[in-house]
Amino acid sequence: MSNLKEGHIDIQAVVMRAIDCTSVDFGVIECLRTVEKQLSQIAQKKSKTHKSRHLPCYVAHGVRGQKLFDVYKPGAVDLLAYIDGKGTWNTDPYHEINEAMQQAAKDLKIEIRWGGDWDRDGDTTDQTFNDLVHWELWGDKYEMEWDHLYEGYDI
Repeated sequence: MSNLKEGHIDIQAVVMRAIDCTSVDFGVIECLRTVEKQLSQIAQKKSKTHKSRHLPCYVAHGVRGQKLFDVYKPGAVDLLAYIDGKGTWNTDPYHEINEAMQQAAKDLKIEIRWGGDWDRDGDTTDQTFNDLVHWELWGDKYEMEWDHLYEGYDI
């Protein structure tokens, strides 16, 4: 769970609460991702976006007409399920972890989105891209600016 400390405090809280909401053992694969790794994930078709919530970004806010930025820790986490002490990519445990993550988020009044239900409609069969290990903070409160991250990259 040491990788969890790299994430936004709200995603940390949801994960820590979810541990108590499920019997499925799980660990943190990553929160923080570099631009280079994100570009690699896209090239390998493991991600479809340059606007990953795994990236360290900035949140814009205005003060007296000035645009200021706060550093924003990554608002996403990838979790690995363990069955009998071994990591698994079998889909069933991730549905159980998602139930725990959703309950934890609800308890904490934090909006999240799961990579198994991107449109958040509760139907996991209508996805065109599944990332069952992925959860992210969601909503206006967590909107970020990514443009600065790709300066100097040919994308």
